[in-house]
Amino acid sequence: MFAHPFSFKGRIRRLEYALSYLLCCIYYVILDTVITVMSLLGNDSLLLFVLTCLAIIPMNWFFFAQGAKRCHDRNNSGWYQINPVYFLWMLLGDGDEYENDYGKDPKGRDLFA
Repeated sequence: MFAHPFSFKGRIRRLEYALSYLLCCIYYVILDTVITVMSLLGNDSLLLFVLTCLAIIPMNWFFFAQGAKRCHDRNNSGWYQINPVYFLWMLLGDGDEYENDYGKDPKGRDLFA
């Protein structure tokens, strides 16, 4: 689990995707709290903007990479994650059994085939 979290190649299970989503939510709450405290202390708004942009970039990369791998588990392109309804399908739908176009089954079901 989380072997290559920033890579867009491969497949992941629902559990890893759900944990990735949870980590992103926690990260954003912490980031929002830090930004709020800094703004209350009277720090420069341009500095806050730049720091926010720099802090969000790696987390968005992580989240979209994990989403693309989850789409691959369903044998779809990573671009499917742009559809807001598809998020539920990634969380609730089971991945393809056995190997597909994007790699081996992360559950290991293709080992005995």
